[in-house]
Amino acid sequence: MDLDPTIRTLTLLTLLQSGGEWTAADLAERLGTSARTVRRDTQRLRRLGYTVEARPGPGSAYRLSPGVKVPPLLFTADEITALVAGLHLIRAWLPNEAVASSALLKLDQVLPRPLRRRAAATDLATEVLQQPGAMVAATTVGVIADAVAEDGRLRFRYTDQHGRPSTRLVEPYRHFLRAGHWYLVAFDIDRDDWRTFRLDRITDISRVAGTYRPHAFPDASIEHWLTTDFGRTTAPSSGSAAKPAR
Repeated sequence: MDLDPTIRTLTLLTLLQSGGEWTAADLAERLGTSARTVRRDTQRLRRLGYTVEARPGPGSAYRLSPGVKVPPLLFTADEITALVAGLHLIRAWLPNEAVASSALLKLDQVLPRPLRRRAAATDLATEVLQQPGAMVAATTVGVIADAVAEDGRLRFRYTDQHGRPSTRLVEPYRHFLRAGHWYLVAFDIDRDDWRTFRLDRITDISRVAGTYRPHAFPDASIEHWLTTDFGRTTAPSSGSAAKPAR
Protein backbone atom coordinates (compact mmCIF):
# COMPACT_ATOMS: atom_id res chain seq x y z
CA MET A 1 0.00 0.00 0.00
CA ASP A 2 1.42 3.38 -1.03
CA LEU A 3 -0.67 6.11 0.58
CA ASP A 4 -0.52 9.79 -0.22
CA PRO A 5 1.49 11.46 2.62
CA THR A 6 -1.48 13.56 3.74
CA ILE A 7 -3.84 10.59 3.78
CA ARG A 8 -1.20 8.53 5.60
CA THR A 9 -0.82 11.21 8.28
CA LEU A 10 -4.59 11.44 8.76
CA THR A 11 -4.77 7.65 9.04
CA LEU A 12 -1.98 7.73 11.64
CA LEU A 13 -3.94 10.30 13.62
CA THR A 14 -7.05 8.11 13.47
CA LEU A 15 -5.09 5.11 14.76
CA LEU A 16 -3.57 7.10 17.62
CA GLN A 17 -7.02 8.42 18.53
CA SER A 18 -8.27 4.87 19.03
CA GLY A 19 -6.36 4.89 22.31
CA GLY A 20 -3.44 3.16 23.97
CA GLU A 21 0.13 2.90 22.79
CA TRP A 22 1.15 1.90 19.31
CA THR A 23 4.61 0.59 18.55
CA ALA A 24 6.38 2.01 15.54
CA ALA A 25 6.37 -1.48 14.01
CA ASP A 26 2.60 -1.87 14.43
CA LEU A 27 1.92 1.56 12.96
CA ALA A 28 4.28 0.89 10.06
CA GLU A 29 2.47 -2.37 9.32
CA ARG A 30 -0.98 -0.75 9.44
CA LEU A 31 0.13 2.14 7.23
CA GLY A 32 2.12 0.00 4.82
CA THR A 33 5.28 2.01 5.35
CA SER A 34 8.52 2.03 7.36
CA ALA A 35 9.16 2.88 11.02
CA ARG A 36 11.27 5.80 9.82
CA THR A 37 8.31 7.20 7.88
CA VAL A 38 6.11 6.74 10.97
CA ARG A 39 8.56 8.88 12.97
CA ARG A 40 8.45 11.55 10.25
CA ASP A 41 4.64 11.51 10.20
CA THR A 42 4.44 11.88 13.99
CA GLN A 43 6.66 14.95 13.66
CA ARG A 44 4.22 16.29 11.08
CA LEU A 45 1.35 15.81 13.54
CA ARG A 46 3.30 17.70 16.20
CA ARG A 47 3.82 20.61 13.80
CA LEU A 48 0.05 20.63 13.29
CA GLY A 49 -0.43 21.07 17.03
CA TYR A 50 -1.14 17.50 18.20
CA THR A 51 0.76 16.32 21.26
CA VAL A 52 2.16 12.93 20.30
CA GLU A 53 4.08 11.27 23.11
CA ALA A 54 6.89 8.86 22.27
CA ARG A 55 8.44 6.12 24.41
CA PRO A 56 12.05 5.84 23.24
CA GLY A 57 14.23 2.77 23.00
CA PRO A 58 13.75 -0.63 21.40
CA GLY A 59 10.12 -1.15 20.48
CA SER A 60 9.45 2.58 20.66
CA ALA A 61 5.78 3.42 21.03
CA TYR A 62 3.53 6.41 20.40
CA ARG A 63 0.29 7.73 21.80
CA LEU A 64 -1.73 10.92 21.85
CA SER A 65 -1.67 12.85 25.11
CA PRO A 66 -4.87 12.41 27.14
CA GLY A 67 -7.60 14.84 26.13
CA VAL A 68 -6.28 15.47 22.63
CA LYS A 69 -9.16 15.35 20.17
CA VAL A 70 -9.66 16.26 16.55
CA PRO A 71 -12.26 19.01 16.18
CA PRO A 72 -15.38 17.49 14.60
CA LEU A 73 -16.37 18.37 11.06
CA LEU A 74 -19.77 19.95 11.58
CA PHE A 75 -21.21 19.48 8.10
CA THR A 76 -24.88 19.08 7.26
CA ALA A 77 -26.04 16.44 4.78
CA ASP A 78 -26.70 19.14 2.17
CA GLU A 79 -23.19 20.56 2.66
CA ILE A 80 -21.70 17.11 2.10
CA THR A 81 -23.76 16.74 -1.07
CA ALA A 82 -22.45 20.09 -2.32
CA LEU A 83 -18.85 19.18 -1.45
CA VAL A 84 -18.92 15.81 -3.19
CA ALA A 85 -20.69 17.21 -6.26
CA GLY A 86 -18.10 19.99 -6.37
CA LEU A 87 -15.27 17.46 -6.21
CA HIS A 88 -16.77 15.74 -9.24
CA LEU A 89 -16.52 19.05 -11.09
CA ILE A 90 -12.88 19.30 -10.03
CA ARG A 91 -12.26 15.81 -11.40
CA ALA A 92 -13.57 16.99 -14.77
CA TRP A 93 -11.75 20.33 -14.85
CA LEU A 94 -8.31 19.50 -13.47
CA PRO A 95 -5.92 17.07 -15.18
CA ASN A 96 -4.90 15.32 -11.96
CA GLU A 97 -7.95 13.31 -10.93
CA ALA A 98 -6.06 12.07 -7.85
CA VAL A 99 -6.47 15.51 -6.22
CA ALA A 100 -10.25 15.11 -6.00
CA SER A 101 -10.05 11.39 -5.24
CA SER A 102 -7.73 11.91 -2.26
CA ALA A 103 -10.05 14.63 -0.92
CA LEU A 104 -12.98 12.19 -1.09
CA LEU A 105 -10.93 9.59 0.80
CA LYS A 106 -10.14 12.10 3.54
CA LEU A 107 -13.80 13.02 3.89
CA ASP A 108 -14.69 9.35 4.23
CA GLN A 109 -12.18 8.93 7.06
CA VAL A 110 -13.41 11.78 9.23
CA LEU A 111 -17.17 11.94 8.66
CA PRO A 112 -19.68 10.26 10.98
CA ARG A 113 -21.48 7.22 9.51
CA PRO A 114 -24.69 8.98 8.31
CA LEU A 115 -22.70 11.60 6.43
CA ARG A 116 -20.36 8.96 5.02
CA ARG A 117 -23.43 7.28 3.55
CA ARG A 118 -24.58 10.57 1.99
CA ALA A 119 -21.09 11.23 0.59
CA ALA A 120 -20.88 7.72 -0.89
CA ALA A 121 -24.37 8.03 -2.39
CA THR A 122 -23.58 11.38 -3.99
CA ASP A 123 -20.28 10.04 -5.30
CA LEU A 124 -22.05 7.05 -6.87
CA ALA A 125 -24.91 9.06 -8.36
CA THR A 126 -22.94 11.98 -9.84
CA GLU A 127 -21.28 12.23 -13.23
CA VAL A 128 -20.02 15.30 -15.09
CA LEU A 129 -20.46 14.94 -18.85
CA GLN A 130 -19.57 18.47 -19.95
CA GLN A 131 -15.85 18.66 -20.56
CA PRO A 132 -13.80 21.87 -20.33
CA GLY A 133 -12.22 23.54 -23.32
CA ALA A 134 -8.79 22.89 -21.80
CA MET A 135 -7.42 21.39 -18.62
CA VAL A 136 -5.68 23.57 -16.02
CA ALA A 137 -3.10 22.30 -13.54
CA ALA A 138 -4.17 22.52 -9.90
CA THR A 139 -0.72 23.88 -9.05
CA THR A 140 -1.29 26.85 -11.38
CA VAL A 141 -4.61 27.63 -9.71
CA GLY A 142 -2.97 27.33 -6.28
CA VAL A 143 -0.04 29.64 -7.09
CA ILE A 144 -2.44 32.29 -8.38
CA ALA A 145 -4.73 31.96 -5.36
CA ASP A 146 -1.83 32.39 -2.91
CA ALA A 147 -0.56 35.46 -4.76
CA VAL A 148 -4.02 37.06 -4.77
CA ALA A 149 -4.46 36.45 -1.05
CA GLU A 150 -0.98 37.71 -0.14
CA ASP A 151 -0.67 40.68 -2.54
CA GLY A 152 2.11 38.98 -4.47
CA ARG A 153 3.23 39.44 -8.04
CA LEU A 154 3.55 36.65 -10.58
CA ARG A 155 5.88 36.04 -13.49
CA PHE A 156 5.04 33.51 -16.18
CA ARG A 157 5.39 32.57 -19.82
CA TYR A 158 2.26 33.16 -21.88
CA THR A 159 1.32 31.99 -25.37
CA ASP A 160 -1.42 34.11 -26.94
CA GLN A 161 -4.18 32.99 -29.32
CA HIS A 162 -1.84 33.42 -32.29
CA GLY A 163 0.87 31.22 -30.77
CA ARG A 164 3.18 34.11 -29.83
CA PRO A 165 5.09 33.58 -26.57
CA SER A 166 5.94 36.33 -24.08
CA THR A 167 7.04 36.76 -20.48
CA ARG A 168 4.58 38.59 -18.21
CA LEU A 169 4.90 40.28 -14.84
CA VAL A 170 1.46 40.82 -13.32
CA GLU A 171 -0.51 41.70 -10.23
CA PRO A 172 -3.19 38.99 -10.11
CA TYR A 173 -6.72 40.01 -9.18
CA ARG A 174 -8.99 36.98 -9.69
CA HIS A 175 -9.33 33.88 -11.80
CA PHE A 176 -12.70 32.95 -13.23
CA LEU A 177 -14.43 30.30 -15.33
CA ARG A 178 -16.21 31.44 -18.48
CA ALA A 179 -17.34 29.65 -21.65
CA GLY A 180 -15.38 26.51 -20.89
CA HIS A 181 -12.06 28.14 -19.98
CA TRP A 182 -10.33 29.41 -16.85
CA TYR A 183 -8.98 32.96 -17.06
CA LEU A 184 -6.78 35.15 -14.89
CA VAL A 185 -7.61 38.85 -14.55
CA ALA A 186 -4.44 40.74 -13.71
CA PHE A 187 -2.75 44.10 -14.03
CA ASP A 188 0.11 43.73 -16.51
CA ILE A 189 3.03 45.76 -15.15
CA ASP A 190 4.92 46.21 -18.44
CA ARG A 191 1.81 47.08 -20.45
CA ASP A 192 0.34 49.29 -17.70
CA ASP A 193 -3.14 47.90 -18.27
CA TRP A 194 -5.56 45.21 -17.15
CA ARG A 195 -5.45 41.95 -19.08
CA THR A 196 -7.01 38.49 -19.05
CA PHE A 197 -4.93 35.36 -19.56
CA ARG A 198 -6.19 31.86 -20.29
CA LEU A 199 -4.78 29.64 -17.58
CA ASP A 200 -4.10 26.72 -19.91
CA ARG A 201 -1.74 28.99 -21.90
CA ILE A 202 0.32 29.90 -18.83
CA THR A 203 3.58 28.04 -18.12
CA ASP A 204 6.59 28.48 -15.81
CA ILE A 205 4.52 30.46 -13.32
CA SER A 206 6.27 31.67 -10.15
CA ARG A 207 5.92 34.19 -7.34
CA VAL A 208 8.04 37.32 -7.38
CA ALA A 209 9.62 38.18 -4.03
CA GLY A 210 7.94 40.88 -1.97
CA THR A 211 4.48 42.36 -1.81
CA TYR A 212 2.90 45.31 -3.56
CA ARG A 213 0.08 47.78 -3.21
CA PRO A 214 -2.36 46.36 -5.75
CA HIS A 215 -4.02 48.47 -8.41
CA ALA A 216 -7.74 48.92 -7.78
CA PHE A 217 -9.84 46.89 -10.17
CA PRO A 218 -11.57 49.36 -12.54
CA ASP A 219 -15.11 47.99 -12.20
CA ALA A 220 -17.59 46.81 -9.60
CA SER A 221 -17.44 43.23 -10.89
CA ILE A 222 -15.55 41.13 -13.41
CA GLU A 223 -18.82 40.21 -15.13
CA HIS A 224 -19.73 43.87 -15.70
CA TRP A 225 -16.20 44.66 -16.86
CA LEU A 226 -16.34 41.87 -19.43
CA THR A 227 -19.79 42.75 -20.76
CA THR A 228 -19.06 46.48 -21.11
CA ASP A 229 -16.09 45.91 -23.42
CA PHE A 230 -13.72 46.01 -20.45
CA GLY A 231 -15.04 49.29 -19.13
CA ARG A 232 -14.96 51.12 -22.46
CA THR A 233 -18.76 51.27 -22.88
CA THR A 234 -21.65 51.78 -20.50
CA ALA A 235 -24.16 49.34 -22.02
CA PRO A 236 -23.50 45.62 -21.58
CA SER A 237 -22.81 43.78 -24.82
CA SER A 238 -24.03 40.25 -25.43
CA GLY A 239 -21.63 37.33 -25.71
CA SER A 240 -18.47 39.23 -24.74
CA ALA A 241 -15.44 37.02 -24.57
CA ALA A 242 -12.56 37.61 -22.24
CA LYS A 243 -10.17 40.34 -23.34
CA PRO A 244 -7.17 38.57 -24.91
CA ALA A 245 -3.75 39.26 -23.50
CA ARG A 246 -1.51 41.27 -25.78
